[in-house]
Amino acid sequence: MMPTTTLDVERRRRSGRRAVTVTVLKAGFWLTVAMPFVLFALWGGPATLNPGTALSSLGTMAGLLGTNLVLVMVFLAARVPYLDRVIGHDVALAYHRRLGEPALYLILAHFALLTVGRSVENGRDVVGETLALIGDGEDTGLAYIGLGLFVVVVVTSAVTVIRRWFTHEMWFAVHALSYLGIVMALPHQSQDGAVLDPASWRYAYWLTLYAIAFGAMLVFRVLMPIGRSLWHDVRVTGVEPIAPGVVSIHLSGRRLTRLRAAGGQYAIWRFWSRATWFHGHPISLSAVPTDTTARITVRTLGKGSARISRVRPGTRVGFAGLFGIFTDAGRTSPRLSVVAAGVGVTPVRALLEDSPLTPGEATVVLRGRGADDRYLWDEVEALAEATGSRVVHMIGPRPAEAGTWMSTEGQTIGDVFPDLLDSDLYVCGPPAWSDLVVRDARAAGLPATRIHMERFDW
Repeated sequence: MMPTTTLDVERRRRSGRRAVTVTVLKAGFWLTVAMPFVLFALWGGPATLNPGTALSSLGTMAGLLGTNLVLVMVFLAARVPYLDRVIGHDVALAYHRRLGEPALYLILAHFALLTVGRSVENGRDVVGETLALIGDGEDTGLAYIGLGLFVVVVVTSAVTVIRRWFTHEMWFAVHALSYLGIVMALPHQSQDGAVLDPASWRYAYWLTLYAIAFGAMLVFRVLMPIGRSLWHDVRVTGVEPIAPGVVSIHLSGRRLTRLRAAGGQYAIWRFWSRATWFHGHPISLSAVPTDTTARITVRTLGKGSARISRVRPGTRVGFAGLFGIFTDAGRTSPRLSVVAAGVGVTPVRALLEDSPLTPGEATVVLRGRGADDRYLWDEVEALAEATGSRVVHMIGPRPAEAGTWMSTEGQTIGDVFPDLLDSDLYVCGPPAWSDLVVRDARAAGLPATRIHMERFDW
C-alpha cells in the first residue's frame, strides 16, 4: 500500500462531493416524477368517478409523466457543462436514451386511455372516438402527428440494427423530429385543463420546466458553441500523417487556455469546408492546448473522418465543448492504471501530459495489432520516461480463445497491473474490447467507481 498524500485526500474529497451532487440530481429527477401526481391530486382530479372518467384520469397522468420525461430527456441532451463535470456527457446521453422508451409508452398510454375513456363516456366505439378526437380541432390533430414523429425517433434510437444502419447525418435529421413533435403537441397541451392551460396555477410549474429544458438546449447547444467558436477563432494550421489512415490535425486559436481544457477531454468539432460543414465529430485532444495551439488526432473509420483528414490549412473550425471526465479530476486512488488501444491512445496521451505523476505511480498498457497501430506511442513513452511511469507493450492479434483483450494467452490483469486495487483504471479503445478490460478489472475486485471509460456515442 502506498502512503496517503495530501493530493490523495483532496481527490477523495472531490469524489465525495461529486457523489453527493449525483445523489441530489437523482433526487431532483424523482421529485419531477412525483410532481405530476401531486399537482393532479391538488387539482382535484375528475368531479365524478365512473369507468370513463377513471380511464381519462389515468390517461391524463400518463401524459403528464410522459411530458415530464421528455423534458428531462431534452435537458440531458443539452450538453450542460455542470452535468458534464459531474457525470460526463456520454453518461447523460445514456440516461437520455434510457428514458426514451418509457416516455413513449406513457405518451401512447395517454392517447389510448383518453380515447377509450371518452368513448365510454360518449357511448361511441374506440375507432369512432379516435376519428372524433382527430377532427375535434387542429390542436388534437397536430398532437397525433407529433406522436407519430416521436414514435419514429424512439424506434430509430432504441433499435440497434436501425441505428447502426443510419449514417450520422440521417440519424441526426430523424432525431431532430422529436423537437418538432414536442412543438406540435404544445397547442394540445394549452387546451382547457391541460398541462399548459394558462388559466391554471399549474401553468407556472410546467412553463418553468419547459423554459429550463429548451433554454438549456438553446444556450449550450447553439449560442455558446457559436460564441466560443467566433471568440477563439480556431483554424487548421496543418494536417500531419502519422500512420496509414491516421492524421494529427494541428489547430491555432486565441486565448485557448481560457477553455480550461483537461487532458483526456474531447470536443465536437465542425470543419467549415464544403465537404465537412454538415457533420460534427466528437474527437479527443491528443495534446493539452497552449494559449494559441491545439491538436487532435483522427483515424479514418468512415466517410466523415476521411473527409476531415483532408481539410486544408486555413479552414475555420467550430467546436462545442470541451466534454468529459476522463481526466485526472476523476481520480481517487494513489496509483494510476491506463489501458489504451488503437486511436484510444489520443486522450490517454493528453491525460498523461496533464497528470501530476510521481515515479512509479502510473502503469500504461499500449495495445496494438501490429506496427501500424503504434501511433503516438513514442510520445506516450517520452511522457512516461519523464514521469518515471511504466509502459507495457501488447502487440499482435488476440489469442484464438474468446473473451480476452490481451495478446498473450493465460495472462491476467493482475499480472499487468500488480497494484490494480490501489489504482484508478482508465480504459480507452474499441467498445467491445474495452468492455473486456472492465470485466476483468471488476472480477479482480476493482470498484466500478474507480473505472473510467468514455464512449463517443451519438
